[in-house]
Order: sequence, then structure tokens, then C-alpha cells
Amino acid sequence: MWKYTGKQRPDFAIEPGPDQESVWDYPRPPKLEEVHRLVEVHVNEREIARSTRAFRILETASPPTFYLPPADVELSLLERCAERSYCEWKGVATYWVLKTGADRSRPIAWSYETPSKAFERVKGHFCFYPSRVKALVDGERVRAQSSDFYGGWVTDEIVGPFKGEPGTSGW
Repeated sequence: MWKYTGKQRPDFAIEPGPDQESVWDYPRPPKLEEVHRLVEVHVNEREIARSTRAFRILETASPPTFYLPPADVELSLLERCAERSYCEWKGVATYWVLKTGADRSRPIAWSYETPSKAFERVKGHFCFYPSRVKALVDGERVRAQSSDFYGGWVTDEIVGPFKGEPGTSGW
């Protein structure tokens, strides 16, 4: 089993090419980074979020997650659900479903209403599951991270392997 030491990529990590990042170069604990790229989220061809004021959270072994400010999200379409989870870095997550016309048993987004001090800048921001919505970053269609537990945003600029893929349960 590989154990993170913070010093170098494991031998099984894919070497990033030009203009690529390896998730194995991301830190632990995670890093919060402001990005000014165009991030769009659509459900059934309806745009429900658009922002150039997002944050990325970068964590070892996982594709980034993009958090959009509430002012850039069509909040009238979302409803808080009872589901909650706890992240050792960010705190308690609140989950969101579409109010109508979708499977209300599966959240499409999450947020942190009272995040830890290190992640206060994403308070109230929304991150969407790319497996449940159509997400784009600068026009590139985002692919979902393996395993429906994780919400990482996979784009061509990211190389892995990623947590959640078969054989990664020991990471």
C-alpha cells in the first residue's frame, strides 16, 4: 500500500505532460485556489450556474473540485436536503437537490455553510457532481471521478490515477 509522504509522486503516478497537472503533486491537507476560468453547469440543457469567480480545492490523489459563489448559481432551482457528511478538512457538508423534474433522492451539489477556518472563502459556495450534471471548464466537458462518493472534476489537464478507481481503496 502506498502512503503519502509529501515528498514525491508514487511510481504508479502518470507523468504529466505539457500544460497538465498530476493529482499526486496536490497537497495534503488540501489547498484552496481562486480561479477565473469560465465554469458552467447545466441540467437538461438548462444553465443553472455560470461563474468566472470560482475556487478549486486541490487534494492529493483526487481531481479538483470547483466551488461557485451563490450569486452565480440559480438558487431558485435548488433545495437543501437532509443528507450531510463530514470532511476532516472542510467540515460538515450540506447537500442540494433540484426542486423539480429530477431524481430528488440524489443530490446534485454540496456546500459548506460553516466551513473550517482554512476554507472560509468557500462558505456557501456550491460544488456540483459532474456525474449528475453537465459541467464545463472553459468549454471543456468535465468527466466525473470514478465512484459516486467523490465529486472530482476530471479534465484533460489532470492526470492520475485518481482515488475512487478500482484498486485505490488503500490510498
